Amino acid sequence: MSIRTGARETFRSLTVRNFRLFFAGQLISQIGNWVTMVAQTLLVLHLGGSGLQIGVLVACQFVPVLILGAWTGLVADRSDKRRLLMIVQTLAMLQSFALAALAFSGDPPLWAIDAIALLGGVCLAFDNPARRAFVVEMVPEELVNNAVSLNSALMTSARVFGPAIAGLLAHTVGYGWCFTADGFSYLAVLLGLYLIDPTRLRSAPPTARAKGQIRAGLRYVKTVPDLWIPLVVMTIVGTLTFNFTVVFPLFVEKTLHGDDAAFTMMFSVMSFGSFVGALLTARRSHITPAHVIGSAAAFGVAMAVFAAAPNLAWTFPLGLLVGGTSVAFLTSSTSIVQVRAAPTMRGRVLALQAIVFLGSTPIGGPILGVVCDAFGARAGVLLGGVAAVLAALWGRAAFARGGHPLSEPSTPGDLRVA
Repeated sequence: MSIRTGARETFRSLTVRNFRLFFAGQLISQIGNWVTMVAQTLLVLHLGGSGLQIGVLVACQFVPVLILGAWTGLVADRSDKRRLLMIVQTLAMLQSFALAALAFSGDPPLWAIDAIALLGGVCLAFDNPARRAFVVEMVPEELVNNAVSLNSALMTSARVFGPAIAGLLAHTVGYGWCFTADGFSYLAVLLGLYLIDPTRLRSAPPTARAKGQIRAGLRYVKTVPDLWIPLVVMTIVGTLTFNFTVVFPLFVEKTLHGDDAAFTMMFSVMSFGSFVGALLTARRSHITPAHVIGSAAAFGVAMAVFAAAPNLAWTFPLGLLVGGTSVAFLTSSTSIVQVRAAPTMRGRVLALQAIVFLGSTPIGGPILGVVCDAFGARAGVLLGGVAAVLAALWGRAAFARGGHPLSEPSTPGDLRVA
């Protein structure tokens, strides 16, 4: 296969104008989001924060997803997702400017940083299910997996540039300008959403208001093994393995005696591995449970090896491995949920996925912070690796008990199974 043909296969969903507009706006905005996330962590660390306090910050960023996630997924199913996203992104922009004002004040208290992070978490709770369900509406059915994978590539490419920009701005002009840059980056995504042609969307009919719709979504998920088992695996991995912003700064700066520049460089290298992994998975025409289980196991092994890094130099090649395997798991578990869920349930199913993935962070963040404080950051990284391998083994056993073939491609969901 020629390079040109391979590139055309990899980026084929970008031939759709609406998805192109969305993709471009999100790319700029997500880079800004990573600038803020890394700058917040470094700011707390340099204000004297411990591993536990960094865990509390991460918990504040994601606890609204845990509390509000089921309801916000229903809101996404009931709403015009494009309009909902424009409202949420505007509020998130104001939150970033508020964080900038706090940083410019000189010596901000940790509780105030946590409080603003909590407001950002509320925006995330509404944004996540609406944004991911909207991806499916912008492209034809046969391009859904490609669009989901490219969307993952977008998120991971933002992680390549965002931490590096955060480190540069923090060292040269201060943390306040990191948050200011993020605030202005929202203008790109708002413009992209404004220019999208709503007549060309493949929108699911809005869900009518009725009692018990959240419980109906939970009952539906439990009847579909391709949804339920990956969600349980993601709960374990999201709680103990994906807490990068807690364990990695401590591992680089406390255990390996690096500085902010070393951490942001390592994080960018790891994110480059994620970007390459996302592009490779974008070429898949279908997703199977075997992809979810295999990638979870590979991610766990990569984290365990990373925990054994003897010095800072080793974190760069091992970071590539962690990045590639992490996005392989994230993309496969996200794709199978987006493809398998029935259209009228998609917002609630994706919200449930956000709850178990992002919403588990407030639980895992403080736990890993305490583990790192007590036994060192190396132990926190290793714990995440072991958890992912055990989750993969459980998932494989669960599919086997149900007689469900791991290699069977997932097909669009049907409400009749519920």
